[in-house]
Amino acid sequence: MGFEIVVLWSDVLVWLLVAAGVGLALTVRRSPPLLSAWRRVGANRVGMASATVLLVFIAVGLLDSMHYRVKLDGKPGQKAQYAVEVLSALDAIAAPLRTRNEKTYSEPFATRLYAKETMEIDGQTVREFPRLKFGGQHLGEREGERWADVGFTAFRGAVLGFLAWLAVAGWVTAAVHGQKRAKTESADFAWDAVLGTLLALLLIGVPLLMLAGQYHVFGTDKVGQDVLYQVLKSVRTGLIIGLVTTLVMLPMAVLLGIVAGYFRGWVDDLIQYVYTVLNSIPGVLLIAASVLMMQVIIDTHPQWFSTAAERADLRLLALCFILGMTSWTGLCRLLRGETLKLRELEYIQAAQAFGVSSGRIIVRHILPNLMHIVIISVVMDFSGLVLAEAVLSYVGIGVDPTMTSFGTMINNARMELGREPVVWWSLAAAFSAMFVLVLAANLFADAVRDAFDPRSA
Repeated sequence: MGFEIVVLWSDVLVWLLVAAGVGLALTVRRSPPLLSAWRRVGANRVGMASATVLLVFIAVGLLDSMHYRVKLDGKPGQKAQYAVEVLSALDAIAAPLRTRNEKTYSEPFATRLYAKETMEIDGQTVREFPRLKFGGQHLGEREGERWADVGFTAFRGAVLGFLAWLAVAGWVTAAVHGQKRAKTESADFAWDAVLGTLLALLLIGVPLLMLAGQYHVFGTDKVGQDVLYQVLKSVRTGLIIGLVTTLVMLPMAVLLGIVAGYFRGWVDDLIQYVYTVLNSIPGVLLIAASVLMMQVIIDTHPQWFSTAAERADLRLLALCFILGMTSWTGLCRLLRGETLKLRELEYIQAAQAFGVSSGRIIVRHILPNLMHIVIISVVMDFSGLVLAEAVLSYVGIGVDPTMTSFGTMINNARMELGREPVVWWSLAAAFSAMFVLVLAANLFADAVRDAFDPRSA
């Protein structure tokens, strides 16, 4: 085998979350109330349009969560040696973007560098913009036809995307027509919103991918790396920050919130004291101190890591853990207040009178009635955590500098804005991708809130 599979801790957590999602789907199918609520989500056009966009980001993140190391060439009979660099399935698919590095900055769709250099042309020393090694090289001497070539390639990509959409739309239309004839409830699913969003994604994505094979569609950065490749690599980091942090935060918030509200007394006072003290500490300072202490531990124990990817992965998970430990208090307070109301309801009082144990009451009666709050909070907190990573990386206390994220891209673009002329495309690409991800998450969160909130039912 020409490669060695590498399993990072973050990969394990990502695929565990996928398994948990599948398990949740199976649970929903067996629970009529949950199934009814999720059907309301499925009937929401805005929610389904945003979910389609989120699925694209998730697909990119999953491809970037399958890691491996390439086998190095060696003599027959020798022990196999593998490269130090850890790659992913996304790196293999996007190999042209990863390997076609230029010398330094270049604009989107450019054929020459962004800065002039001293060159020898026909025996004379002149200041000129050097030709890119890869961007637009297929044009040869026809640089003046660049925009015509871009337009024609984009048109061909749009036609291919539209044909692919017609095939998918035809299959979906036939399936929905069959469901309507059978009068199934799933026929109310907002397929029109999904298909409309898919059409927009294909009309944008297919031409973009075709152009990416010939040009640097989002330009290049200071070291000549393709900005589109950096955007794709940042998606996984944002998803891990949003999802794994929630995985850390959720058990503590649910457990302490329900226990404080149900048992009251000194237990409630103790839990309130803990999260009140935690809230009185400035969050950024607490996160900064924790991240810096973790960095000292990582720096003093280099023997723990065989590759730089493992080192960066540990810092990413440490950041998720720290964010989770500092962001559980809001949900805990919310669940405590709701539990205080639920425990006074008649059926809870009746269960206590019949001698049902507190643990059984919490599991069978309290927790199911709080799940709509938990689901709403989890979905809405995702976008906030993605933005938090961007802010923390911007101030230098986020992910490892060797790991690409929206925050590190924005941080690196900070100095570029002071150049003359201004290098704007790195910041614009990172901001646009993060904006689409956060907006889609917020719109989907609104749909989930409307479907699960009993007051809006």
